[in-house]
Amino acid sequence: MCGEASFEVDALILEVMPNRTCWVVLANGHKLIGFVPGLTRLQRTLPVVGQKVRIRLSPCDLSQGRILLETGRS
Repeated sequence: MCGEASFEVDALILEVMPNRTCWVVLANGHKLIGFVPGLTRLQRTLPVVGQKVRIRLSPCDLSQGRILLETGRS
């Protein structure tokens, strides 16, 4: 039920950790952990510090989200 009502917000990457997770900050100052989905890992597209990304969040758990990397965005 919670997965169906997910939403996307803009975020900025603060720190990239070795296990393909990142600390990100939202526009309102909320810090959370973002993870890179499996298909993005296979494409070898990695986020970098300072990159603007979109985060898909679930209303049930606002402490973590999925990083949606888009080509051409910086």
